[in-house]
Amino acid sequence: MIASSPCYTKFIKQTNLMTVTFSEFAATADAREQIAANALKYTQMLCEALEQNFLHQSIKRAQFLMPSSDNPQYWEERIADYKAGKDVYKFSIVTGRKYHKIVQTCCDGSKSVHAFVDKNTGELYKAASWKAPAKDVRFDLRIIGQREWVLENCDWAGGYLYK
Repeated sequence: MIASSPCYTKFIKQTNLMTVTFSEFAATADAREQIAANALKYTQMLCEALEQNFLHQSIKRAQFLMPSSDNPQYWEERIADYKAGKDVYKFSIVTGRKYHKIVQTCCDGSKSVHAFVDKNTGELYKAASWKAPAKDVRFDLRIIGQREWVLENCDWAGGYLYK
């Protein structure tokens, strides 16, 4: 027979274990589904903002380099290619079990992970590897102020994700 320790019993009595009944769980199902749908929508908005940022930065860089170049026609062609959608990075969403993974695809076909968004909460994480996010939440896309800041200040290279 296993005797219960006094420390464990004291801990259990002090801990307020929250139990949810099935009816309470079912009543919040619509809210959880709406949050998950919004998380996907905000992730798509972030992908579009990242693509626009890459395009804007690429054109700006080409315009800066053109006057000092020996071959300004090359930079004019690059700008035309960018505006036509050639040689631009694409950002897509790969949905996993827990996260929406924002994948950056280069013009040569190579891929890397830009960030992760929690499917259930809309929290934005910096990527630690191809498979996992970094530990700390960088932004919460459910919060309007944070979402607007991210969409206005995001950059394709991920600098906004560093603390």
